[in-house]
Amino acid sequence: MTVDLDTCRQLPKIALHDHLDGGLRPTTIIEEAAAVGHELPTTDAEELGRWFFQAADSGSLVRYLETFAHTVAVMQTATALRRVAREFVADQAADGVIHAEARWAPEQHLAGGLSLTEAVEAVRDGLAEGVAAAADAGHQISATQLLTAMRHVPNPSTEIAELALAYRHDSVAGFDIAGAEDGFPPSRFAASFDHLRRNNFEFTIHAGEAYGVDSIWEAVQLCGASRIGHGVRLVEDIAADGTLGDFAQYVLNRQILLEVSPSSNLQTGIATVMTDHPFGRLADLGFNVSINCDNRLMSATTMSREYALLSEAFDYDLDDLAEFTLNAAAGAFLPYAERVELCERVAVGFAAISG
Repeated sequence: MTVDLDTCRQLPKIALHDHLDGGLRPTTIIEEAAAVGHELPTTDAEELGRWFFQAADSGSLVRYLETFAHTVAVMQTATALRRVAREFVADQAADGVIHAEARWAPEQHLAGGLSLTEAVEAVRDGLAEGVAAAADAGHQISATQLLTAMRHVPNPSTEIAELALAYRHDSVAGFDIAGAEDGFPPSRFAASFDHLRRNNFEFTIHAGEAYGVDSIWEAVQLCGASRIGHGVRLVEDIAADGTLGDFAQYVLNRQILLEVSPSSNLQTGIATVMTDHPFGRLADLGFNVSINCDNRLMSATTMSREYALLSEAFDYDLDDLAEFTLNAAAGAFLPYAERVELCERVAVGFAAISG
């Protein structure tokens, strides 16, 4: 039996792939834009929300990424970053999320004079404020940040990886690279990934979203990723009859976690309707898939909505959704004991809903 949206809202969920600059409230953008004199397409909150969705709904990752010019522009002060991080947690908590990883690129938030460390600490403080406020309201949620390097920079360095390591015990749980995928392979940041591995630190890599299997192969085999952001183009290494290519078989054997963002993937061209999204095929074949939003503003979505859309498209019941949620809980960039606790909370929460 499929699971409706209201029920999905009650489920304990884990958000592993959610961009901080892709989930702002339209009202926040309007208020912060007015404060810094940034011009927006509209100052009506509902119209602005629609504008972001429509602008992102082009089928092109490059066009999709252009919408971030407006959100990043209003996130250039410590006060604004702290507010956005605090509201990130509040919105996730309101949707039933019990653990969220906020990924963002500090190097894009220095135009107002912040240093990299000041930016990271502002997000750290905002996340902590959001967690405390949620606890006061009776909802237990944990929140960490993943520091992202932009993959299209002319001369990749290890600066952001080193920044992540400096704050590894102070809210930063991992590292990522993001941005335009085609033409900017993960191996450009091989030095960063080598440095992180030598220092026993977690990282995920955007791959297989707008570019093919080669991107995922590099992320796994050349860079050593334990999680893949999106990864949906792995289906290009799977024959129509279900026969797996050698690399797809390797990913399956290793149970490398795929951070799948269904609605976002439709917007960037993986399929035209949810029933054709690779999630269903990957899940059927036993791949380690999790459900994510990517950018809640640009996709006009929530975790609960993504759960409900997949349930409707592939006839998933509560047991199926629990499996995908446990995949995410087990793959979170947290200490082992905390991941065990997350898995227990997920199991208890789903059992309470199923009766």
